[in-house]
Formats: sequence, C-alpha cells, structure tokens
Amino acid sequence: MLRNKKGFTLIELLIVVVIIGILAAIAIPKFASTKQKAYMAAMKSDLKNFVTANESYFADYNTYGTYGNVNGAGLFSATTSVTLTSTDATATGFSATATHAAAAGKTCGVYVGNATAPGGLTVEGEVNCW
Repeated sequence: MLRNKKGFTLIELLIVVVIIGILAAIAIPKFASTKQKAYMAAMKSDLKNFVTANESYFADYNTYGTYGNVNGAGLFSATTSVTLTSTDATATGFSATATHAAAAGKTCGVYVGNATAPGGLTVEGEVNCW
C-alpha cells in the first residue's frame, strides 16, 4: 500500500527558522536608527516652527520672546516628548535648543540675530544638532 505523505520535514522547518532569524538580526538595528532619525526630525521641526512663531511674536510685540512667551501667546507648542528651551530673547535676537526624551544625549539648536549661538552654531537661522 502506497502512502502519499504531505508536509514539511523538520529539517526544512529549521532552515526556514534560521533564515528568518538571520533576516531579523539584520533588520532590527536598521529600525533602531530609523527611530533615532525620527526623534531628531521632531526636534528640528519644532525649532523651525518656533523660529516662525517667534517672528510672528516679534511682529506683534517688537521683541523676540522666550518659549513661555510664544507659547503663552498661542503661537507655538512643542511636540510631545520634545523639550524646547529658549534663551537670550531680546529685541535683537534669540536662541533656542531642543531635546527629546528618547534621543539620548542629542540636542538641536538655532539662533537668530545677535543672540549667543548654542552648541557652536555658525549659521544664523539654521537648525543643527550635536
């Protein structure tokens, strides 16, 4: 009597599991760097939006505002988990830095006018990270 056996052998299943494991080992570090890039993009985006909002604040009050002033005027609010700090807000300029709770040790900054450039920035209005 002839039997028709259908299915996979144990060896075939083990080979598939090993291949999936190798692919996962290659892909997982790529995803980790993608998350880091997303955190950096959130910080940069918030700083660019803060510069725009602060220019609007300047148009209304003839001076640049700190994050508290601009946020209080309803012009800008930072993204969740992004901490934005602004300093040197005067009638002639301001500087700001942003950090993200999940982006360990990374900071982004920007300055406008004659404010002190954070993190050694050299180009006014350009957001950079360090």
